[in-house]
Amino acid sequence: MKLTILGGGGFRVPLVYGALLTDRAEGRVTDVVLHDLDDSRLYAVARVLNEQAAAVPDAPRVTATTDLDEALRGADFIFSAIRVGGLEGRAHDERVALAEGVLGQETVGAGGIAYGLRTVPVAVDIARRVARLAPDAWVINFTNPAGLVTEAMSRHLGDRVIGICDSPVGLGRRIARVLGADPKEAWIDYVGLNHLGWVRGLRVAGRDELPRLLADADLLGSFEEGKLFGVDWLQSLGAIPNEYLHYYYFNREAVRAYQQVEKTRGAFLADQQARFYEEMKRPDAAALTAWDRTRAEREATYMAENRETAGAGERDADDLSGGYEKVALALMRAIARDERTTLILNVRNQGTLSVFDADAVIEVPCLVDANGAHPVAVAPLPDHATGLVCAVKGVEREVLAAAESGSRTTAVKAFALHPLVDSVNVARKLVEGYADVHPGLAYLR
Repeated sequence: MKLTILGGGGFRVPLVYGALLTDRAEGRVTDVVLHDLDDSRLYAVARVLNEQAAAVPDAPRVTATTDLDEALRGADFIFSAIRVGGLEGRAHDERVALAEGVLGQETVGAGGIAYGLRTVPVAVDIARRVARLAPDAWVINFTNPAGLVTEAMSRHLGDRVIGICDSPVGLGRRIARVLGADPKEAWIDYVGLNHLGWVRGLRVAGRDELPRLLADADLLGSFEEGKLFGVDWLQSLGAIPNEYLHYYYFNREAVRAYQQVEKTRGAFLADQQARFYEEMKRPDAAALTAWDRTRAEREATYMAENRETAGAGERDADDLSGGYEKVALALMRAIARDERTTLILNVRNQGTLSVFDADAVIEVPCLVDANGAHPVAVAPLPDHATGLVCAVKGVEREVLAAAESGSRTTAVKAFALHPLVDSVNVARKLVEGYADVHPGLAYLR
């Protein structure tokens, strides 16, 4: 079975390959094709993968190419993890927004809109090529903003594109762990959009254990989300929000903290990864060791500004292990082998949430089998959550419209309507600022 990884020179690709190395069952991935626009990054990542596979018999064969069509032909699965504009683009997203006093995070608020505006046209081109060159392939999308990009690609690929994210997986795992439950045995009632969802229940053997957690202040304050949001706020919500909702619930504090840091997250990662890729140019460098060291630093500093604002301290060691690669592998196994499983995924709504049309991509538990991912019926969201997800979905639709039409006016509308951008004038300045620094937005007229 052939897996093509778009963004194959990306830093987190070894996580995916590491997961593949653990799969020894019949029908496993035997060929991995890395595609990237940057030869040097492909070379660096291929070196890491080669060291990962050194002690593994019959490891999946790895090839690399900068030819997109060549990479897509014959693929059974296509994993999309591209970053249009690179980490330098992410740093621009952050700086332009913060200069206007609004959030520049890569998937939330102004930064997420800017990232989406330059990513959607590229993702749509990929989707069209997949439909033409690999019509039977399944696309697993991890490209951010994941829900928005998945919806853009679904207009050309239908249900054969499925978005994944490690945030709901990590959240469910932490809740189960603090309750003393096995995450594999727990049913997680999670619903929302990507990076905008809530856990409303966690059932073990048919019993919802979340009320027990919410009633115990000590237990509730003992894990990441309790520290990040505060016990009182979680008890008020009656649910556990995805960590990215900290940007909404504590927006002023988050913006202030990001304005005060010496380097934005994007700038930090750009510098950090530049050092890694530069080190990989040395033939004698220990590729896997260097990658492991860089990854540990990356994960330990994840959302550091938010945790500092909340007084949450450092992340627990158990939360430094990623997770999206395991979701991707479980998804591929379920489809390729008809190994039925349940995963929280980004899929078309299809009537799951009545406030959205059938084509709106949402993030919910899905039953997965050989025919793809099928969203599970969920209870309606409370009013405060419904209002937020509807507002953000409305923004996503304006981003898609702007990307399709090339309309600068529509792009301004997308920014202006976002709950974290509080002024039409600020929206206009954001579009001007982003257009100045991003060649990928030259299509906006």
